[in-house]
Amino acid sequence: MYDKRQTISRYNLTESSALGFLYNNAFGRGILKAITLPFISKVAGLYMSSPMSKLMIKNFIRKNDIDMSDYVDDGYKCFNDFFTRKIKDGKRQFPHNKNILFSPCDGKLSAYRINDGTVLPIKGSGYTIEQLLNNKDLADKYNGGICVVLRLAVDDYHRYCYIDNAEKGDNIFIKGRLHTVQPIALEKLPVFVQNSREYTVMDTENFGEVIQIEVGALMVGKIKNHHGKCRVKRSDEKGMFLFGGSTIVLLFQNNKVKLESEFFANTNAHKETVVKMGENIGEKFYE
Repeated sequence: MYDKRQTISRYNLTESSALGFLYNNAFGRGILKAITLPFISKVAGLYMSSPMSKLMIKNFIRKNDIDMSDYVDDGYKCFNDFFTRKIKDGKRQFPHNKNILFSPCDGKLSAYRINDGTVLPIKGSGYTIEQLLNNKDLADKYNGGICVVLRLAVDDYHRYCYIDNAEKGDNIFIKGRLHTVQPIALEKLPVFVQNSREYTVMDTENFGEVIQIEVGALMVGKIKNHHGKCRVKRSDEKGMFLFGGSTIVLLFQNNKVKLESEFFANTNAHKETVVKMGENIGEKFYE
């Protein structure tokens, strides 16, 4: 349990920023239609996987104030090698109690209750679980449940893990565009239901049926999940995002988990809560 977690405001981007221009200006929105095409991100991803991209690494570390002593240096051959760098053993701790729900990744957390199948993330820009999954029957099972959104910024650790021992289903890919997941975009568009994404249903030992969704974002080359349908183990690595900010969404059914109340309070106050992979965020629900 953490006495006081760091929070950040969702609305800390200025209208004069490059993203403000793209999302608030008519000419900018014209450019946006082109650069959010998956083809553009694919081309960018190819560059990020080329030896030429190594030149970007030092400046990126300096600009984002990344403590590289936390990470394994395998001699990065390209920017994506650096971006998907592995963290050193012991730098992310997991709770021993299997009834504790922990974060599957580093990120900025928001929490919502799913009312009548709808989640309202920011300033009324709503989306439904059915839109998110493209599957009404599956979405209906999560009415009354909880939606956890974990937004990864470019300086976060971009690997993610399994939250529990589980029987994992197939990976379901939904093709879309690739908007940024920065708050300014979330204010303007239902980004999570427009962006390319991949989800799987997991029958977990302690938290019931859980859906984990990986959402791609602007300039993300690839969502790379390691496993198809199989038995998975708690805290094992599930996959990684290649370059760009990204998002993980967790869906829990009604009365399966109890999330810490501060997450709902912070979200209602238009703040995101900073968490790390393995950090306690809730627990198994008890009748």
